[in-house]
Amino acid sequence: MAWLILFLGGMFEVGWLITMKYTDGFTRLAPSAATLALMGASVGCLGIAVKTIPMGTAYAVWTGTSIAGAAVVGICVFGESTTPLRLVSIALILAGVVGLRVQPNHAGDPSPRAGETRQK
Repeated sequence: MAWLILFLGGMFEVGWLITMKYTDGFTRLAPSAATLALMGASVGCLGIAVKTIPMGTAYAVWTGTSIAGAAVVGICVFGESTTPLRLVSIALILAGVVGLRVQPNHAGDPSPRAGETRQK
C-alpha cells in the first residue's frame, strides 16, 4: 500500500507542476490554491510512504515518478519535443524507479538510527 501512496504522491507532484503553470506568478487565486493543495498532498503521501519504505528509496521513487510524469505531460499536453534522446532518458528514469521498487526488502533488518552504526 505504501508504494501505491508513494506513486500517488508523485502524480500529485505532476499535478502541482501543471497547475503552477497557470498561477501567473501566484497572482491567480484558483490555480494558486490548487497548486498549494497538490503540493501538500504530494509531500503528505511521501511522509506516509517513508513510514515503511526506506527514506532514500522513497525520495528517489517520488522524484523519479514525478520527473518522468512531468516530461510525459509536457510532451502529450504541452507539445514539448520528443527527440530520441529525451524518450530514452525518460525510459531510464522509469527503469531506475522500477529497479528501486523490485529490490529485495530486508524487513527484518531495520535501518540504523541517526548516529548509530550497523553491526555485522
